[in-house]
Amino acid sequence: MSRRRTSIRRKIAVASWRPSRDGRIYARMEVDVTAALAYLERVRSETGERVTITHLVGAALGRALRQVPEIRARVVLGRLVDLDTCDIGFAVDIDEGSDLAPVKVHDVDRLTPLEVAQALGAGAGRLRAHEDAAYRRSSGIVRLAPSWAIRPGLAVASLVAGGLGRAVLGQPGFPLGAAFVSNVGSLGLEEAFLAPLPFARTPLYLAIGGVRERAVVVDGEVVARPIVVLVATADHRIVDGAHAGQMVSIVRDLLLHPDQLDTVGGAGA
Repeated sequence: MSRRRTSIRRKIAVASWRPSRDGRIYARMEVDVTAALAYLERVRSETGERVTITHLVGAALGRALRQVPEIRARVVLGRLVDLDTCDIGFAVDIDEGSDLAPVKVHDVDRLTPLEVAQALGAGAGRLRAHEDAAYRRSSGIVRLAPSWAIRPGLAVASLVAGGLGRAVLGQPGFPLGAAFVSNVGSLGLEEAFLAPLPFARTPLYLAIGGVRERAVVVDGEVVARPIVVLVATADHRIVDGAHAGQMVSIVRDLLLHPDQLDTVGGAGA
């Protein structure tokens, strides 16, 4: 019987997840991205940089994390402990699309979408060129470790890296930051619910769906508008409905008025 080579991501996934018992809260919203697409077109034209909906949503989410600080926390030994920064992890494809890896962008609440694009592009470039030392160490450990050793290894990484914020086994402290973003639209999906990675102890995951033309009512008339679906998965021990409502309101307003993201303060600072 032939066996395909197992990717690093899949090997970690097999060792990470058991049948779900944890409390999760989910939020889904549809956003008219007419203004957002026009904004992206303008920024690309002015700068020559490939700024996308991912960078725009990431910048908006960073502002929301700043304005709803209760979400920036993790559970350590049964206690809620604050996360001090608005760092966000982004999923990027590597090895010609055969695997995924995270790039953590620091202090996203202080970055414009253009600056998010530049930071994320630099991180993705290092990964694809195999120049990211932390990822080389951690992926090397996972590649060589027997399957039975990965689960206890991740338990150690969960406490030290995800809980205490210190590097261990090739993983940096707080490896995914205060939130993690994945553009599933690039995979042809209109929406998806992300599965949290337990060892990272990240409270919030956000999936960005593909942009699709849909019929909506504007000023009493049915018109076609580009719509994107955002789906959040959050740790219910940290995030409740009130927090989710605040986050949705902030992110939606910023996507409807993206020019606000060109200032460090953003909306409602």
